[in-house]
Amino acid sequence: SVIATRDKEGQLQVLLNTCRHRGNAVCRAEQGHASSFMCTYHGWTYNLQGKLVGVPGSRDLYHGELDRDNWGLIRAPHVESYKGFVFANMDPDAPPLEEYLGEVGKVGLSLIAEQGDMEVIDGVQKYVIGCNWKLAVDNLFDYYHPQVSHASSSLIGGLTGRSNTAGPRRTGNNEHLVMLGEYGHAIGGPTYNAERQKELNQPEQRWRERPGVAEELGPVGITSTGHPNIFPNLWITVSGQLSLRLPKGPTKTEIWWFTLLDRKLPTEEWERLRKLAIHVFGPAGVLEQEDGENWDQSTRGTQGVIARRYPLNFSMGLGHGEISKDDTGAGHVFTKVNEHAQLWTYRAWAEWMAAESWKELKERHSLVPDIV
Repeated sequence: SVIATRDKEGQLQVLLNTCRHRGNAVCRAEQGHASSFMCTYHGWTYNLQGKLVGVPGSRDLYHGELDRDNWGLIRAPHVESYKGFVFANMDPDAPPLEEYLGEVGKVGLSLIAEQGDMEVIDGVQKYVIGCNWKLAVDNLFDYYHPQVSHASSSLIGGLTGRSNTAGPRRTGNNEHLVMLGEYGHAIGGPTYNAERQKELNQPEQRWRERPGVAEELGPVGITSTGHPNIFPNLWITVSGQLSLRLPKGPTKTEIWWFTLLDRKLPTEEWERLRKLAIHVFGPAGVLEQEDGENWDQSTRGTQGVIARRYPLNFSMGLGHGEISKDDTGAGHVFTKVNEHAQLWTYRAWAEWMAAESWKELKERHSLVPDIV
């Protein structure tokens, strides 16, 4: 648990939410304003930079010998922001943020940042699904399941708010784009087609046609309407939401949902999209309920003694994707529905689990291959 705040000089601070006396949380609020953080156990108080500024009985009980400079809140050694998204890392040997993100990670964040003058709606949806967190990540790249899992929600307009009496479209022959980046970042899903968007009467994606957006996303990124995953567990949706999949053991995942909207949208449209976000993903989301049931059952099904003896099939498109690279070096392949991004994610996870340090991971992590 950490506290993300700005100090009085306006600098970003990320502090471990653990009092240095007995480990109690010093902040219990999800969001808000504060001038200091006081532990409710014994009253130790810290300023917005994490410095210990108040200790009851400091003179009498500690005899004036407590060195406050050595007992402040633990500060993250790396706190950086990219397009307003703040990342922190507790390991001093971790690489700088932009180096870690690489081209694919930066494009993934830009796919939501470039949609307008984005603001985060107050409130975070949090709930637990009985699944392994990697299944929830696997699913975000999976365009093989919607025509089956989401058939009913498609008929009622679950993803767009508009009913689709023709039912879900078949996905097998759709044009898809996969982008793979170092350290496990990936983007996977359909390509953008302006004419098709007009035919479907879905104006939500037309922000891509604004001046400067194509240059910001690059010649490949501008064509993606797929889902980015900032490795390991930050999902960015095409509908303007962010999701964190936080493992709570091998069979439980706590999921957080944030919704971002363009603050310049007309009030009626802003409110429509806000309500739509609630009913697409999150605990009240029709898609999340359908997905969550699958993840829960998959987690249970793979726990059996006999089931563990047999591998799962990840062969879709395997060996048929030739990776290209644009001027930025972002590896990508234009293909059909596939499992390339899932395999890339699992490979990265295995390498992260095996590495003893950032130094080892930097030296030994897989580079983007020529064939997937």
